[in-house]
Amino acid sequence: MNNKINTGLLAYGMSGKVFHAPFISTHQGFNLKGIVERNHKSAQKDYPEIISYNSVDELLKDDSIDLVIINSPNNTHFEYAKQALRAGKHILVEKPFTATTVQAKEIFALAKSVGKKALVYQNRRYDSGFNAVKKVINSGKLGKLVEVHFRYDRYRNEISPKSFKEELVEATGLQYDLGPHLLDQAIALFGKPIKFNKILSKNRLNTKVDDYFAIQLTYPNELNVFLTASMLVADINNAFVINGMLGSFTKNHADVQEAQLLKGMKPTDEGYGIENSADAGQLTLVTDNGGRVVEIVASEKGDYAGIFEAIYQNINHNVPYPITENDILAQLEILES
Repeated sequence: MNNKINTGLLAYGMSGKVFHAPFISTHQGFNLKGIVERNHKSAQKDYPEIISYNSVDELLKDDSIDLVIINSPNNTHFEYAKQALRAGKHILVEKPFTATTVQAKEIFALAKSVGKKALVYQNRRYDSGFNAVKKVINSGKLGKLVEVHFRYDRYRNEISPKSFKEELVEATGLQYDLGPHLLDQAIALFGKPIKFNKILSKNRLNTKVDDYFAIQLTYPNELNVFLTASMLVADINNAFVINGMLGSFTKNHADVQEAQLLKGMKPTDEGYGIENSADAGQLTLVTDNGGRVVEIVASEKGDYAGIFEAIYQNINHNVPYPITENDILAQLEILES
């Protein structure tokens, strides 16, 4: 394989169009070779030089493809991952990696046996808000952490036309849709919890799958982490609340990358990933005399290009990938419970 990683996408819906193709096409270490488009052929309008494959099999038979991005429906990840690895491709799998830990272990073992990489796409580690949270926690200003809340809320009362999100198939429901984001952020910061508790509920009319979840993670030193997501929050408040012995930090979910990419902004454009200054986080610290000092904490730039740089470095130079196999297995253990 040459230094450029020839890459193929399994789909060109929102995930391919917004979260993958813009980064593959602008990173000098990748070449966007082709995209599977079974019905509507639209990718070449955006990327004239690519191949539009008619099927997954057609893409996998292309010997020039080095990396396959598996961004197909959740319940297809396991089978497509196996097919791609057996075809001699590295794989990058969208969240959720698989439906179960058994499936994940099989994929990781298969990748090792064929000498290929099996990587997981967890882009929310590169959100501006999460980077602000990580910076504040690592500063030690909050002292011993007591309670952490991460939320991912929206208001969508209707049943989605995307059947794989609404039907009773593998890896379905809100916990498999947004749970991987919140769990990965918690695991990235604090590791695997000692124990956990989970609540799922169904609230929308005629829903077959969960549209609300709350997960409580218990960590050493009396730290409790609460992860919540709902499809029925009309007034969305803070996405991040961290309480420590010396103060608190709060922050809304204001990462702009998805909105910018939907409008056609490129990751290399000026202003990409920069939050509105009004969405900065608030750090409240307790003074020695019991008073309060409030600091405004501007967010770090959000940049999903970071995960593609990590992919490039792992495949071409064997630099350790930040999302580890143990991270994913810990996540799936909670999701499948």
